[in-house]
Amino acid sequence: MDRTTEKDSRYNDLEKMPVADVLKNINKEDHTVADAVEKAIPQIEKLVQVIAGKMKDGGRLFYIGAGTSGRLGIVDASECPPTFGVPFDMVIGIMAGGDGAIRKAVEFAEDDTEQAWKDLRQYDINEKDVLIGIAASGTTPYVVGGLTAANENNIVTGCIVCNSGSPVAAAAKYPVEVITGPEFLTGSTRMKAGTAQKLVLNMISTTVMIQLGRVKGNKMVDMQLTNHKLVDRGTHMVMNYTGLPEEEAAALLFKYGSVRKAVEMFMHEK
Repeated sequence: MDRTTEKDSRYNDLEKMPVADVLKNINKEDHTVADAVEKAIPQIEKLVQVIAGKMKDGGRLFYIGAGTSGRLGIVDASECPPTFGVPFDMVIGIMAGGDGAIRKAVEFAEDDTEQAWKDLRQYDINEKDVLIGIAASGTTPYVVGGLTAANENNIVTGCIVCNSGSPVAAAAKYPVEVITGPEFLTGSTRMKAGTAQKLVLNMISTTVMIQLGRVKGNKMVDMQLTNHKLVDRGTHMVMNYTGLPEEEAAALLFKYGSVRKAVEMFMHEK
């Protein structure tokens, strides 16, 4: 396979480059990422459709990855409950080396082809669920092994990779290939590849949650009220939907715990 993510940077002598030029050139490379993601939208659409269908029937979404890819999956999974009010076990991120690897790299954890399935089995993954493997290189053994085992157990599989013709994409029933090319810093896939993966994860989880009815209009009506900013945002949503003054809207929000429930109860009692 052609691993463009590992090819030499288009730039050289980085240590001699003025700071402004380093920043401009990184930004110049970043501008190419959104275009690469756009080309993959048809693949992303197919994956989103199958995820939404499975989750409407009570299934869950799993992410597996190593290093930056694993961390990005965990970030996306951890943001779904506060953003969309879904249970914490509805979207699950798992990374090679376990939770300790979120902060500190675990040597050779990604090279074990059997560990991902062992990790997934702790969550009783089954045919109702969907598994997405995230790997910039598309070669991570941990991810390939997890997807292969999931396929053998009739579990829908997808992936997000940044090289074409990769083993990870070959193992996924619904591959998403975002070809980001050489990094500004040769081989540093936390940069463009990581940005592309983050964009695709945003697209997947947000679109799926919209399909699941977790958004009203363009508002996060099921968000968890975990800080003053979100309480204030929620209060103003209730005000907009009901026409109530701020104090009454806030009281209604606190009583029912979410914008959706507050508005529904207001409408029911009218």
